[in-house]
Amino acid sequence: MSNSRPGDEDGGVQVAQSDRRSRVRRRRVGWTNGDILRTAALVIAMYLFVRVLWFAHLLFLVAFLGILFGLAVSSGVDRLADRGLPRGIGAPLIVIVSLGLLVGFGAWLAPTIHQQTIEIEHRLPDALDRADEWVNARQGSLIGILLGEVGETPADSAQVAAGNTSPLRQRVSAIFGNVSRFFFPFLSQTVEFFASIVIILFMSIYIAVDPELYRRGMMALFPTGWHQRGGEVLSSMAAVLRKWFLTQLIAMVTLGVVTTVILALLHVKAAVALGVLAGLLEFIPTVGPILSSLPAIAMGFLDSPEKALWVLIAYVAVHFVESHMLIPLLMKGGINLPPALTILAQALMALILGFIGLMCAVPLLAATMVAVRMLYVERVVNEPAPA
Repeated sequence: MSNSRPGDEDGGVQVAQSDRRSRVRRRRVGWTNGDILRTAALVIAMYLFVRVLWFAHLLFLVAFLGILFGLAVSSGVDRLADRGLPRGIGAPLIVIVSLGLLVGFGAWLAPTIHQQTIEIEHRLPDALDRADEWVNARQGSLIGILLGEVGETPADSAQVAAGNTSPLRQRVSAIFGNVSRFFFPFLSQTVEFFASIVIILFMSIYIAVDPELYRRGMMALFPTGWHQRGGEVLSSMAAVLRKWFLTQLIAMVTLGVVTTVILALLHVKAAVALGVLAGLLEFIPTVGPILSSLPAIAMGFLDSPEKALWVLIAYVAVHFVESHMLIPLLMKGGINLPPALTILAQALMALILGFIGLMCAVPLLAATMVAVRMLYVERVVNEPAPA
């Protein structure tokens, strides 16, 4: 007969189960070989992705611009499709008509812009010299301290003593020389520039013809349970990018026309060329308006310092109305970008990627903020997104 008792058997079973659980816990503590291999593979993949992204950053930015243009074109294609025109015809038709209008408008303005650009090139040094004389005549005033004495360097003084140039002209030339070397290397490579334009145009046509095809491809990157939320995020990003791009186009045309009219009323030389420059540089927020105002203010000095002051006041007023009335009205219901964050994003993209990075900084920031708001703020933090 067995001397074991039922309680002993239960105790033995409990001890065995406890030993088994402790062995399972010991096996779970630390990383297995499979965990190490998977982590190493993930790190290597991320490193290779970053290296490829850095090596082909220009291609990625060009692709982003193609998506941006494609979203804008698809908005017009949707309206044509509602009227019965196939998307395969509507998309290239919109692109071709837009290019034709731009080429025709450029051909119409080309002689005036060319003539006025030559006038700016010839008369801008005289305008800078006159501005420098005006500043030197007020050396003891606050304006003289801010514009003259603070910016003057020993090298400037040596140039003036040698009779070569004025300090103001030398400093402005140095500034624009640095700007052109820093911001426009992309434009200096003609083949690369036109190849990028061709890629952007064809991408915009293909995306506008069948945007759902690319949306489904992006949806495949999300886990199965996130397909609905991923679709909402992509739709919101597309809506914000489309609204931002159309807003910028309207702002560029409006600003160019208004600036040309104001400069013409002030009888500033080369008003058309300066207005076109203001409209084109409006595509670069914050930095573009500053760059476009400098030659206009300098041309105002050709007549008098008072006219230059009026030009400065006009530029400040126009951009104030544009920033605080026109853009908020056009972007109503879109996304509000914090100005400080916008400036930091522009500076970072310009430092790392140059001129094209500066162009893409604001739309990239807008798209990123949509993703952060919908995937992190609303889902992880579980708070309603700020209005």
